[in-house]
Amino acid sequence: MSCTQSHPNELLLSHQQNTNECAWFAVQTRPRHEKKVTSELQEKGVESFLPLITATHQWSDRRRIVETPLFPQYVFVRIEQSTNARISVLRTNGVTNFVGTRGVGTPIPTDQIERVKTVIVREIGFTTHAFLNVGSQVRIRGGALDGLQGILTAVNGDQTLVVSVDLIQRSLAIRIKGYQVDPV
Repeated sequence: MSCTQSHPNELLLSHQQNTNECAWFAVQTRPRHEKKVTSELQEKGVESFLPLITATHQWSDRRRIVETPLFPQYVFVRIEQSTNARISVLRTNGVTNFVGTRGVGTPIPTDQIERVKTVIVREIGFTTHAFLNVGSQVRIRGGALDGLQGILTAVNGDQTLVVSVDLIQRSLAIRIKGYQVDPV
């Protein structure tokens, strides 16, 4: 019922036994339940991804550094495209629905999830960006972002690469001054 990282030979064997392929989906959560949902999904053996950012929050009496979701009210899950897998995710406390067609969910291309993971893991500075569906697709050559693809824009004269997750219409903007880019 769940998709896990396996040895290539195990993947071949499991693929022959199971015709349902794994795919990434976005699930919507109740407000401020993203971490709890991710924890419960992992306890169930469901591969999940919750991109977090570090921010300093100021209260009247103190300051604290906290990790907040990059995309509030969304968690990504990688599951088989079967009814049983969807039901298991929907029965998780805090999950409201799958994002996409009629609540069934629409698969997210794996490369879009991998792009977001690359930015988070490599700790590249970024800002959130309004979702863009148009523009020129580019790929960065060299450096820490080698191979990363996104939409090239210009904000106040600075070149920016926008990495988007189309289904939830959310994007990240990365300043790419000094990087070489090639059209895709």
